[in-house]
Amino acid sequence: MISSKPRNVPPPGDGARRDVYARFIPREELSSFAAWALGDVSGVPGPASPQASTAGGTAARAAEPGPRTDPAELLAQQLRAARQSGYQDGYRDGLVALEGFKQSFAAQTTAQVGALVAGLGEQLDAMQQEMAAALATTATALARQVVRSELAARPDSVVAVAEQAIEALLLSARHIVLRVHPEDHALIARGAAETLAARGARLVADAQIGRGGCLLQSDIGLVDATVDERWRRAAAGLGSELPWRDANVAAAPVILSEAKDLGDA
Repeated sequence: MISSKPRNVPPPGDGARRDVYARFIPREELSSFAAWALGDVSGVPGPASPQASTAGGTAARAAEPGPRTDPAELLAQQLRAARQSGYQDGYRDGLVALEGFKQSFAAQTTAQVGALVAGLGEQLDAMQQEMAAALATTATALARQVVRSELAARPDSVVAVAEQAIEALLLSARHIVLRVHPEDHALIARGAAETLAARGARLVADAQIGRGGCLLQSDIGLVDATVDERWRRAAAGLGSELPWRDANVAAAPVILSEAKDLGDA
């Protein structure tokens, strides 16, 4: 039963406004929504809506299984991947091995070249020493021949040798005896008479003394001015040990014969 009594309508205010908005859901509170379309109410099925068709097609494609992969193709892909990986690993290992080989080869080559240079240096030093010794021997032999020729050509040079030996002796020396070769006795007696007299030296002929030299004896020492001794010191200065007298041929008889021939001439 409807009452005809008028209702008291409250004056508009904040409370009324809140009652009006309370009948609706604010848009900000909605998370998802879609427009609803009224379908066919006759009961006959009709075409589905586009959204429903799209959703259904997507679900159907998702449910369908993917294309099957051929095992042979899969095996070929795996082989290609393994081959590529092996090539890269082999290339990297090859570079490392090549670098190690280069370093080893460089070190070995350096050692071989160093040993070769050291060996060549030693051989050159030995060759130089041999050449120097041969040159010294040749020069000494040539000088010995020149001295022999000079003694043969100038037998009176023994006078200067005797005077130098006497001058080398100290002034305090006494009992001086000068021993010379018999063939040089007369030359020294004439050429060094004043020097012998000044020092009170006695001249004695001795066949053991070679021509061109002398041996001076005194109470304080001995002066060896023989040709053999003087030549030994001169040859030592040249780095040679070549003796004055040959091993097979004595030099003194040759000089004596040459000097005798020159005296006769």
